[in-house]
Amino acid sequence: MFLSISTAISNLDNRGIYPDLLRKFADEGHEVYIVAPVERRLKVKTNHKTNKNVTTLLVQTLNITKTNLFEKGVSTLLIEYLFHKAIQKYFKDIKFELILYSTPPITFNHLIKKLKLKHHASTYLLLKDIFPQNAVDLRVLSKINPLYFYFRKKEADLYKVSDFIGCMSPANVSYLKKSNPEIPAEKIEVCPNSITPVNLDNFHHSNDVWINYNVPKDKTICVYGGNLGKPQGIDFLIQVLKSNNNNKEVFFIVAGSGTEAYKIKQYREVEKQENMLFIPQLQRNDFDCLLNICDIGLIFLDPRYTIPNYPSRLLNYLEFKKPVLMAIDCNTDVGTIAEKNGYGKWVENGNLINFNLNLSTLVKNPSLRRTMGEKGYEFLINNYTVDKSYETILSHFMHK
Repeated sequence: MFLSISTAISNLDNRGIYPDLLRKFADEGHEVYIVAPVERRLKVKTNHKTNKNVTTLLVQTLNITKTNLFEKGVSTLLIEYLFHKAIQKYFKDIKFELILYSTPPITFNHLIKKLKLKHHASTYLLLKDIFPQNAVDLRVLSKINPLYFYFRKKEADLYKVSDFIGCMSPANVSYLKKSNPEIPAEKIEVCPNSITPVNLDNFHHSNDVWINYNVPKDKTICVYGGNLGKPQGIDFLIQVLKSNNNNKEVFFIVAGSGTEAYKIKQYREVEKQENMLFIPQLQRNDFDCLLNICDIGLIFLDPRYTIPNYPSRLLNYLEFKKPVLMAIDCNTDVGTIAEKNGYGKWVENGNLINFNLNLSTLVKNPSLRRTMGEKGYEFLINNYTVDKSYETILSHFMHK
């Protein structure tokens, strides 16, 4: 069974770190049961469907995404109860051997404990989000707030009920061990974000993409794709755009949505910057086609982070053989891993001079971009495919 608040897994034809991994389990012959939310704005009642060996249970919840903090908070607190109620109704006769789940949220600890006890199942946590510390870093939550202690207890309980914890990178492993010394070290391992890479041959004919989005062919195209929220430190992205307003060699594409997307929209409307394009909504396949014609992938993270984030968007840049330029915090290892393996460059978010120096180096050296892109693709194939994650997870349970 896989539990998640990701709406992408409602259809395993989607591409992404969760659908790709679950498809791998299904392809290997496992019976896969998925529990995911369907937000109330969609006006869809709780329902389930089965396709071959994959059964998906969609549980009606309050809105979790694209809503205010109050509703998001209440929804996060209620979702465990709603999931449990639905599982009891629709999966009451199913025996589960492995319970797989991810953060966010951290509020599934009681549900995991009940399921683990009932089914004598093994449990594996895919740690994608370290909360509440990330909220503290961004000044959304204070350590003297009672909510902090409540969520910190939930976090500790979730770690305790998990037989194994898969972290996104070595820095995540180190952070988790240091901040939670009570967790047995043998429970913690690297199980990174992973995907099933696309067949690049399907993206050779992309003239319509140039035309549809009016992207110039005589400039180096830099793309940022993904969430535009507080974690990304969007203010620095705007500084980068503004500082390159008159740069005739480069063109920026920002494609994404989130709580801070309005800042990009307002900037574009006010400045009317000609060498940038903002696309607030883009289907995944359309983004892939757009990414295919771009030259450089951009990643931004807020510099205040003390927790080591590892953005999953990196994988899309690597699979399309794009060098990666990052403005990030100093606690993540996503930049150092990229530089060590020759597929990316990074600066601390806020260092505009060095960011633009790295940008200029990549813009003026097409051969360097190609070399970095090839190295990134090779690193992806060797480290970030679902085959690797599947083997890591199953290695603990093969004896059962």
